[in-house]
Amino acid sequence: MSEPRQVRTHCPYCALQCGTRLSREDGTVRVRPSDFPVNRGGLCRKGWTAPSVLDAPDRLRHPLLRGRDGRLLPADWDSALDAVAAGLRRVRRDHGPDGVAVFGGGGLTNEKAYLLGKFARTALGTSQIDYNGRFCMSSAAAAGNAAFGVDRGLPFPVTDLAEADTVLLAGANVAETMPPLMRHLDRADLVVIDPRRTRTAEASALHLQPLPGTDLALALGLLHIAVTEGWCDPDYMAERTSGFDEAWRKALAWWPERVERVTGVPAGEQREAVRTLARTRRAYVLTGRGVEQHSKGTDTTAAFINLALALGLPGRPGSGYGCLTGQGNGQGGREHGQKADQLPGYRRLDDPAAREHVARVWGVDPNSLPGPGRSAYRLLDALGEPDGPRALLVFGSNPVVSAPHAGRVGDRLAGLDLLVVADFFRSETAELADVVLPVAQWAEEEGTLTSLEGRVLRRRRLQDPPAGVLGDLEVIRALAVRLGQPASRFPAAPREVFDELRRASRGGPADYSGIDYERLDAGEALYWPCPEQPEGAEPHPGTPRLFLDRFAHPDGRARFAAVDHRESAETACAQYPLTATTGRALAHYQSGTQTRRVPELLRAVPEAYVEVHPDTAARAGLSEGGTAVVTSRRGRLRARVRIVNTMRPDTVFLPFHFPMSGRANLITNPALDPRSEMPEFKVCAVRIEPEEAGA
Repeated sequence: MSEPRQVRTHCPYCALQCGTRLSREDGTVRVRPSDFPVNRGGLCRKGWTAPSVLDAPDRLRHPLLRGRDGRLLPADWDSALDAVAAGLRRVRRDHGPDGVAVFGGGGLTNEKAYLLGKFARTALGTSQIDYNGRFCMSSAAAAGNAAFGVDRGLPFPVTDLAEADTVLLAGANVAETMPPLMRHLDRADLVVIDPRRTRTAEASALHLQPLPGTDLALALGLLHIAVTEGWCDPDYMAERTSGFDEAWRKALAWWPERVERVTGVPAGEQREAVRTLARTRRAYVLTGRGVEQHSKGTDTTAAFINLALALGLPGRPGSGYGCLTGQGNGQGGREHGQKADQLPGYRRLDDPAAREHVARVWGVDPNSLPGPGRSAYRLLDALGEPDGPRALLVFGSNPVVSAPHAGRVGDRLAGLDLLVVADFFRSETAELADVVLPVAQWAEEEGTLTSLEGRVLRRRRLQDPPAGVLGDLEVIRALAVRLGQPASRFPAAPREVFDELRRASRGGPADYSGIDYERLDAGEALYWPCPEQPEGAEPHPGTPRLFLDRFAHPDGRARFAAVDHRESAETACAQYPLTATTGRALAHYQSGTQTRRVPELLRAVPEAYVEVHPDTAARAGLSEGGTAVVTSRRGRLRARVRIVNTMRPDTVFLPFHFPMSGRANLITNPALDPRSEMPEFKVCAVRIEPEEAGA
């Protein structure tokens, strides 16, 4: 097949999905931003350098099999796939279908996420499938479903934010995690809630700096002020919501001075935040990982939704609540079946009607579909245990770096009977694998992704993958056939998979049935739900703005949540006197598997670091540029010291992109939110000392 000289596609990184033009010039792939609505002709540093990853020197170009000497050695595809299939059959024979597990990723295209979920539940017959999006969006999804009846990160287009007067950003550092979004926020007064003085906070009109783990108390306090100082919209609440009285009974106890004692945020700043948000006509409340990655992340997100509902923002033109999805396909990745409790179309796996519908599309008996399985961390923690999976297939994820309590997760992976990893590189997880399968990258494949605003986008192929590299869909199909499935049940052409996904999603909350490649290629802006229309009718235009007339609950009303503050699963003490929180750096993305291979980005941030207040550094005997050891109850890491005047003295910050002894997740707490099963990445008790003392 001849290669096109130029294609319009999207950045491979975050859920903003900036529009790009890719071209091949003198054998080199070049990227230019397109005038796409979300990025308006701009790109961040990661987007500009994304083509470098395609030709990285250590790109995997053939399968690897672990030999008897323990080394990973090159193999041909038939040998590698035969070895995987034989290992899967052996584990299923000895331990049953749930002896095999699948771990996916929020960067997989919709087609891959869909086919991976289908493969797990039909070819393997296992309930044990989840994905790394559980570490990213699950708390916001649980809170959004409860409040609105449906979960879509932004229920309005990103471009609506450009007309905002005020935007409250809670736990979101968009100036570093998705810089082009700042172009839509330059008109608004920003109120930023973050324990750190981030680049986003520096651009704000007001920065609230709570102790990590106290955001829920702060959100309750903001609602208290909105009610007692008369900023609520009683007509909106009466007409469009329910449950306020129960929510207010919880918030009643959180007066500003009490909130100040718990969070450290002055009462005057709390009042100013509410006034700034409430006295303008166009206002938004947006949450990010800083709110959600807690053992109470669902309740904390719900508390910020409560504030937005009390002010009458959601479902009102020019205002609203939204969650800033992180991974490139974090939205679509959870809609189509690679999550432990969901089927395509965002259907519940325990819903008999949903099972019947999807089974009919798949051509299987509904009773043959397994029930819900373990969520991501529970799945990883159960690996190799007597009642846990003995084999794991990993697609698009690097849990040795990205999972909490990473040392334990690495041990669990190393002890498996069979570990199979599909990746572009020998990631830290791939280094433990029995079989490594090299797969195509973003510029070498077709497909669709769904952005943080619920818009379905086309990924287009510029070039073929290197010789010896297959696409994920081809890998899934080849394994399914080796396990006895008919080849027709697992198409490998993205367009065919998407057409089946459309049928499987029909009638579900995330209905894609009215979307097809032809409409997307024609340039239509299609946001789900976009149901298929009767023959002869005009195609459905999609739904860029949800909730303008009603919310998705049967009665059309949004629900307040009665939530109360509770402490984090772990707080500072004499042995571990500081609170550590984690996040991202501008130059890197996720576990760093891709960005650490871009020379420009690696030069910008070459190693793990820890941000420390000057007083904290002085007490611990730390110096700028020295090496510190940070220790929690679960492990310890090494990091370069950065002394930052704006840090809280009781808090240290660590980015989570780095491998080996610099892994931030060696120390993080796997305590889980009881509703979303999100781990508590953002809070753990630690001590810090110079490397010599902590050796």
